[in-house]
Amino acid sequence: MNPEKGSISIHTENIFPVIKKFLYSDNEIFLRELVSNAVDASQKIKRLASLGQYQGETGELIVDVKFDEAAKTITISDNGIGMTADEIKKYINQIAFSGATEFMEKFKEANDANEIIGRFGLGFYSAFMVADTVEIQSLSYQDGAEPAHWTCDGSTSYEISTGSRTTRGTDVILHINEESTEFLSQARLQDILDKYAKFLPVSIRFGTKTNSEQDGEDEEGKPKYKSVEVDNIINNTNPAWTKSPSELKDEDYLAFYRELYPYSMDEPLFWIHLNVDYPFNLTGILYFPKVKNELEIQRNKIKLYSRQVFITDEVKDIVPEFLMLLHGVIDSPDIPLNVSRSFLQADSNVKKINSYITKKVADKLNEIFKTDRKGFEEKWTDIGLFIKYGMLSDEKFAEKANDFCLVKNTGNQSFTIKEYYEKVKDIQVDKDGNIVYLYTHDAAQQDGFIQTALNKGYDVLMLDGPLDTHFAAYLEQKGGDKVQLKRVDADVIDKLIQKDEKVELALSEEESKKSAGGFRKSNFAPRYES
Repeated sequence: MNPEKGSISIHTENIFPVIKKFLYSDNEIFLRELVSNAVDASQKIKRLASLGQYQGETGELIVDVKFDEAAKTITISDNGIGMTADEIKKYINQIAFSGATEFMEKFKEANDANEIIGRFGLGFYSAFMVADTVEIQSLSYQDGAEPAHWTCDGSTSYEISTGSRTTRGTDVILHINEESTEFLSQARLQDILDKYAKFLPVSIRFGTKTNSEQDGEDEEGKPKYKSVEVDNIINNTNPAWTKSPSELKDEDYLAFYRELYPYSMDEPLFWIHLNVDYPFNLTGILYFPKVKNELEIQRNKIKLYSRQVFITDEVKDIVPEFLMLLHGVIDSPDIPLNVSRSFLQADSNVKKINSYITKKVADKLNEIFKTDRKGFEEKWTDIGLFIKYGMLSDEKFAEKANDFCLVKNTGNQSFTIKEYYEKVKDIQVDKDGNIVYLYTHDAAQQDGFIQTALNKGYDVLMLDGPLDTHFAAYLEQKGGDKVQLKRVDADVIDKLIQKDEKVELALSEEESKKSAGGFRKSNFAPRYES
C-alpha cells in the first residue's frame, strides 16, 4: 500500500481541544472507551463465525492492555474482527459515524444488537485526552486483507500506510502526553480496569500476576508451594446478573455481593433479580443491606452498566431517592447516555425504569411479608427505616407499602397500619369521635405516662426512630380526619383521650416538667381504605 495522507471528516478544526477539555468529565474514561471498542471487535468476529460469515478459527478471544513507562505508551490489543485501510478511513475518519451502527443494521435480523457495545460515536477519540499521537495497527479477518497502519497527531490530518500486524485484530497505541504520565503506572491502570472493565464479556488481560500452587510435599509430608506466573485476567465475563434467576442459588447471590463489595462486613438481608425485556431492556440485582436505625444514605452503592460496561454510580435519575439505600447492579442498553456516557438524560425510558424498580421492590417486600411474616418482623429493625423513608418520599411506593409497613407498641407487638387502626378504633375514641393513637419516643423517660395509659386499657406506639416525627404525621394524614396522634406525656391521659364526662385534672409539677416542649400536632398528616 502506498502511504496516504488525508483529513478527518469533521465539521470544525477545534474538535480535539473540545475532546481533551470538555467531552469527558474524567480523562480516565479513555481506557474504558478503547477497551470497550476492543471487546466490541471481539464479539463481532465471534458473531460472524456463528453466522458462517467467517470460516477461520476464532481462537481464544482476549483483550490485552499493556504499558511501557520508558516509551510512554499504552497499547490496547484485540484479536477481533480487525479493519482494512478502507474501513479505518470510513469508521475512524468519519468522526460522527460508528462502525457498530452499520454492523448492527446488517445483522439485526440475527438478534445480535444487544451484544454490541460500540455505538457511542466519539469513544475512540477520547484517546486524545491523554495522548499526543495515536496509532492503529490492524489486520482484517477478510481473506487477502493487507495490514493497515493509521497515525494521527491530534490534528485533523492523518496518515495511513501498510501495517506490520500479522494476525487478525487491532492494536491501538497511545503515545502519552506529558500531562498524563500518571497513567503509565501498573496500579493506576489496574484501578481503572477494576472500575470499568470488571464485568466485560470478553477476557481482559493486564500483564501477569504471581500465584502460589502446591508443589509436592517436604520430608515431613507437609505440602510445599511454588510461585508461578499466570495471566492477570481482571474481569468476570459472566456475572450473576447476566444469568437467569433459575441458574442461581442463594450462595451465588451472596458470592456476587462479596465480589461487588469485598470490604462489606454484613451480608445482605435479601435481594431482587431484575430481568425485563419489554417495554425496555433491564437486568440487574439489587441487594437490601442492613440499614438499622440510622438514616445514613449510602450513595454510589448501585452501579449502572450498559452491556456489562460500567458507566456510573450516580443513579439518582434512574433509582428513586429512597432506593439509594440499596446496593447492587443495574444494566440497561435503553438508558440514554450523553456522548461521554457519564451523565444520564431524563426521558420516558428512565421514568419507566424508575417506576418498574419501585414496583419490583415493593412487590418483593410484600411477598416476603405474606410468605414469612415472622421472618419479616424479625428483619424489621434492619429494614423498617428504609420502608418508612420510601413511604414518606414516594407516593406510589407508599400505596403498596401500607399493606406491609409495621408499627410496634411498647409491648413489642407488631401490626400493619390497618391492623393497628382496627385494634384501637373502638377503644381509644374521644368524645368527639376522634381515634387517638398514643405514642412515645422515649419509653424509659415516659414510663409513668405509659403505665397510666396501659392501666386504662389503652395501647401506646413506639415511635423512637430518626424519621418517626414525620412518620407520625404520615399516620395521622393517612388516617383521615378522625385520626389523631398524641404523645403520651403531652397531658394527663384523660385529657389526651377525653370522654363524655367532665375532666378536672391537672398535671403534677413533675409531670409538667416532663411534658415541657411536648407534642405539637402537625397538619401534615397517613388514610385507610377498608
